[in-house]
Amino acid sequence: MSFGSDEVNFLVYRYLQESGFAHSAYTFGIESHISQSNINGSLVPPAALLSIIQKGLQYTEAEISIGEDGAERVIESLSLIDAVMPDVVESRKQAAQKNHQIKTEPTNTNGEEGSHSLTNHTEENMEIDGALEIPSSKATVLRGHESEVFICAWNPANDLLASGSGDSTARIWNLNDNSNSANQLVLRHCIQKGGTEVPSNKDVTSLDWNCDGTLLATGSYDGYARIWSTDGRLNSTLGQHKGPIFALKWNKKGNYILSAGVDKTTIIWDANTGVCTQQFAFHSAPALDVDWQSNNSFASCSTDQCIHVCKLGVDRPIKSFQGHRNEVNAIKWDPQGTLLASCSDDMTLKVWSMKQDTCLHDLQAHNKEIYTIKWSPTGPGTNNPNSPLILASASFDSTVRLWDVDRGVCIHTLTQHQEPVYSVAFSPDGRFLASGSFDKCVHIWNVQSGALVHSYKGTGGIFEVCWNHRGDKVGASASDGSVFVLDLRK
Repeated sequence: MSFGSDEVNFLVYRYLQESGFAHSAYTFGIESHISQSNINGSLVPPAALLSIIQKGLQYTEAEISIGEDGAERVIESLSLIDAVMPDVVESRKQAAQKNHQIKTEPTNTNGEEGSHSLTNHTEENMEIDGALEIPSSKATVLRGHESEVFICAWNPANDLLASGSGDSTARIWNLNDNSNSANQLVLRHCIQKGGTEVPSNKDVTSLDWNCDGTLLATGSYDGYARIWSTDGRLNSTLGQHKGPIFALKWNKKGNYILSAGVDKTTIIWDANTGVCTQQFAFHSAPALDVDWQSNNSFASCSTDQCIHVCKLGVDRPIKSFQGHRNEVNAIKWDPQGTLLASCSDDMTLKVWSMKQDTCLHDLQAHNKEIYTIKWSPTGPGTNNPNSPLILASASFDSTVRLWDVDRGVCIHTLTQHQEPVYSVAFSPDGRFLASGSFDKCVHIWNVQSGALVHSYKGTGGIFEVCWNHRGDKVGASASDGSVFVLDLRK
């Protein structure tokens, strides 16, 4: 099996995308001229690079473990580094040969401990895959996208589900009629080339509905933000960023859109005119996420490890927070806009207040990068004032943690996922949490007890999960191009 440099570069580019390192993928794609190759990305299966590496490791291990006489020998698994070092491979071959020549009796064990742990594992899986599993009759799979679906979001007023994909389209799926299928509107992201419109061939990375559900905004790797109506018409194209847009949000009032880009800037757009109202250039590296604090103030975070709070009409940040030791992946204001949570590749979750420069809480429990965070829609000033405010964090360590922010303690660690967790979302009443992982599973948890309530296994790694406005449906988008909706009504 041999590959040219274009194929290798494309596989590395896709791996970076699938692993959530959007800015790294973009930089690598530019430097390796991915856009100039003639590779059809829709034909390359998800996790192709990992599959090839795993096969390579298996072939190398097979060479070591099978002797000249055809007999198979037990060997210790090779690491990826070992497998590409000829000296190590040769020494392992010789060691395996010697071990095979020295015949020893196997150690006699009663196997009770191993048997016990295996039984527990089986029972646990039966519980998850059986009693708690959402039946296929309650899952509607929506097919149409031709590449990974990075993001999905429910309309706040009805059961329209929007999705954004690497196939340079967003789609609006109509699930209002409770049928097992859904009409789809295809929102093609095109650019002007030679006086005509052609597909941008760039990923749709972000999307957000306005507060009343009448308009959908999308952000793309082609550097443009776009505003669409619910019937799929393009209302306006917002062009000021010089490079991919990583995040995009409407304010609550619905008169401004906020975007963050690889060009290190954040922009506030007038949603009515599509004009750039103000551009903020305070980061020294790509801006990864933004979140509105009020209708005219917001926070932004970046790979430069900094967080800035900015206000429309003010030409400097009104507050800056520093303390993370690696890139800051996501930021979220609590429902009242008084506390700001941030998560980072430094494996920490921090909570900040505008009243002080240092963080209120430095929460260190995850042992890998924290990809995203969400506040519960509970506590003072929300529709659920009698329930406590909780913060959820999703990590590449395959766990989700729920935090009591008042005390700064972890109250639940949710551990059923087997791969990195890319997304979490609270139900509108705050009683349940949905999580989506690259293990292809969507889990739904009871927030108060931390118990697993429902599970569903899809056909691709899960990038995003979201609840509809009534809290009886969960949408999810996946790496294999599928979007699915779980109906939680009894």
